[in-house]
Amino acid sequence: MQMEPTLVAGTFVIILALAFSFSTGFNDAANVVAVVISTKVLSPRKAVLVVGVLEFIGAYFLGTAVAETMGTGVVDPNLISQDEYGIIIIFATLLGATLWNVICTILGFPVSASHALVGGFVGAGVAAAGFGAVQWFNVVLIFVVLITSPVLGLVASFILTKFTNFVARRAKLTANRLVIVLEILATVGSALATGANAAQRPMGIIVFSLIVLGLYQPAAEVFVPTWVVVTCGMAVSIGVFCAGKNVVKTVGMRYYRLRHINGFSAQATSAGVIQLANIIGSPVSTTQVTSGAVMGTGAAERIKGVRWSVGTQVFLVWLITMPSVAVASGLLYWLMLNVVKFFVL
Repeated sequence: MQMEPTLVAGTFVIILALAFSFSTGFNDAANVVAVVISTKVLSPRKAVLVVGVLEFIGAYFLGTAVAETMGTGVVDPNLISQDEYGIIIIFATLLGATLWNVICTILGFPVSASHALVGGFVGAGVAAAGFGAVQWFNVVLIFVVLITSPVLGLVASFILTKFTNFVARRAKLTANRLVIVLEILATVGSALATGANAAQRPMGIIVFSLIVLGLYQPAAEVFVPTWVVVTCGMAVSIGVFCAGKNVVKTVGMRYYRLRHINGFSAQATSAGVIQLANIIGSPVSTTQVTSGAVMGTGAAERIKGVRWSVGTQVFLVWLITMPSVAVASGLLYWLMLNVVKFFVL
């Protein structure tokens, strides 16, 4: 009988984590879809189907380094496990981050799900056990990667577009077919890398929760159980299938009018930057990276053709994401803690 509350709490965490996974695919992972739809390489229906499947494959096969970072690198699980109400930290984190994803998707803002999740973790962790509960060195490293990755995407896409245009300046019209093939291949790479990064964040949260609850002890060679990998990958893919139309329009159409050469440059550089983050085990905002890459490829052709005002609006949303979700998750933790204590006592 003593295990029943623990199992209920674990089940509730898994449900919330999968809801967050869905919202991530709905917003954060929809950027890959946005590019191929705007360049008309694939129809919207085919795009969400193909990209959704590829992101599941990426989540399953491209490692779990990011999940390990999210599971052990933000808030110390050993510290939280000593608190009988420690699991409420996870509830508050996931609920705050998911609500932020959904609201921003409805408003058409490509949000950083990574910013939201890390911010929620920090806010709920501080509310529960003070600033000592947070592993600040790791948080700063994650934040630095989150900030620099879209800049790297912009610069790399700018250079690649310049190089590609230089190589293709005397090419025949038939070379356009080659560019389309390259764009498709780049899209495959981007979808695989995006799926791995996006799905691993909730994987880490689930494993963290199971450790705190005493329901799971990671083995030296396997940190994330297979069933967690599969369910989170499926949730992200389903989110892509239902990708928010407003977000797709913002990333694929409002920054710059994309051609096939732009689609290739944006997808190729996004794939490279995101996969690099996967290798080092850092969560990144895949939407930020792709948005930066789209603006970079546009600037390489015509700086004035890029709608920088749209980019500024989106940047401001990114800027307030982490502190906003941190505060919201902290308040949610306080509210849920008091509700639980009221009914228990």
